[in-house]
Amino acid sequence: MMVRDPIVSGQFYPGRRDACLKQIEECMPGDLDAEALPKALFGGIVPHAGWTFSGPTAARVFASLAERRSPKVVVLFGADHARATRSGAVFGEGRWSSPLGDVDVDDRLAERITSMTQVVENDPHAHGREHSIEVQIPFVKHLWQEASILPIIVTSGPRAIEVGQAVARAIEAYKTDAVVIGSTDLTHYGANYGFTPRGIGPEALAWAKDVNDRRLIDRILDFDAQGVIEDAAANHSACGAGAIAATIAACRQLGATQAAVLEHTTSHEISRRMFDESATIAVGYAGIVFGQ
Repeated sequence: MMVRDPIVSGQFYPGRRDACLKQIEECMPGDLDAEALPKALFGGIVPHAGWTFSGPTAARVFASLAERRSPKVVVLFGADHARATRSGAVFGEGRWSSPLGDVDVDDRLAERITSMTQVVENDPHAHGREHSIEVQIPFVKHLWQEASILPIIVTSGPRAIEVGQAVARAIEAYKTDAVVIGSTDLTHYGANYGFTPRGIGPEALAWAKDVNDRRLIDRILDFDAQGVIEDAAANHSACGAGAIAATIAACRQLGATQAAVLEHTTSHEISRRMFDESATIAVGYAGIVFGQ
C-alpha cells in the first residue's frame, strides 16, 4: 500500500498531534456567518502557505463547507510547483499520513476517473515533494473524520479545465458525495520571488493585493476558468492556477452558480498585525466558496 508521509509537518504546520490540533482550533473562525452562505456548497479555494500566515483563511473555507456538508470524499486539487505532470496526476490508492491520523485515498473514485479520461493519470510519485495538498489534510481529518480524499496535482494549462470536468463527470455518474477544494496562493511579490513590476515598498505591496490579486479573484467569481489560467500566466497572480481552474470547472458542472470571497489577505498584512513587522515581500491568500 502506498503511504504518503508528511514532508512539511513541523515547518508549515505542527508535527505533533496536540500542537496540530491546538493550531487548527486557533485557526477556526469564531464569527462564521452561516446564514450568509449559499444553501448548497460544492467546494472552494484555499491557500497553502504555513498555517501562521494562511491557516485562518483556509480554515474559514473548511468551516464553511463543514457547516453545509459532511462529504464522504474530499477531492483536493493541488498546485504543481515542481511541474510534475502534463495535466493531472492523481494519488490513486493508499493513504496519507498526518499528525491527526491517516486518511484513506478513495481508490474507487480514482479508478473511475482515470478510466473515463486521459487527462488524469495515476502517478503517486508526482506528489512526493508537493506541499499544497498536504497542508490541507489535517483540516480534512479534523472536520470530517470518516471522509476519504482524492489528491490530484493539476498543472497550470488549458487541460486543467478538462481535469475538473472529468472529475465532476465521475462524481455525477457514480453519485459520489464529494466536495472539491483547490489549493493555491496568489501573487508572490518582491525581489525574493523575482517579481517587482511596481518596485519595492508599501504602494507596490498594495498594488499586488488590490490590483493583481483582485483581477484574478474577479475572474474566479465570474467562473472564468480559462481567464484564470491566462491571467496567472501573464501577471504572476497565482501559483496554482491549474488547481483553481479545475475547481471552477468541477463546481460549475456540479451545479454551482455563485462564488463568494470569505477572506482575502497577504503575508505582509499578517506580519504587520501579528508581529508588528513590515516587509518588502508579500504573498496573497484568498478563501473562496462555490455554491448555489
